[in-house]
Amino acid sequence: MSAAGVPDQDAIAHFSARLRYETDPSDVATARAAGADMVLIDVRNQQSWDQGHVPGARHLPLAAVQDRLSELPAPDDDPHLVVYCWGPGCNGSTRAALVLVEAGYRRVQEMIGGFEYWVREGLAIETASGRARRPVDPLTAPAPPASG
Repeated sequence: MSAAGVPDQDAIAHFSARLRYETDPSDVATARAAGADMVLIDVRNQQSWDQGHVPGARHLPLAAVQDRLSELPAPDDDPHLVVYCWGPGCNGSTRAALVLVEAGYRRVQEMIGGFEYWVREGLAIETASGRARRPVDPLTAPAPPASG
């Protein structure tokens, strides 16, 4: 426990680690728009992927991640990998991130909120029918200004 006004070093380490290993849909969208070189990996099953996914993401279902590592840039290339699953109630992205780190990847992040919050924030999704957007959920992101 630290004295008042003295930074808590344990808390600093904790929150710094979270920011190093976690990101969120808004930050991913902003980074991609700015040209960040990252590989998004959707670890949900085929039916979920077909229902909709982040445009440009790669589909590596959780059960196949270990066997399909060759489809990703080599760990020595130091790629920035961002994994996601359904949402906060799904730990598939956490499990996939662990597999990737154990395989030697050093820059792995989990997109907290997953696909659910990507959609709820009104970000573009891709389906077999093409790209779409759903309305912004005002509980997760500010609604766009009304035109008129």
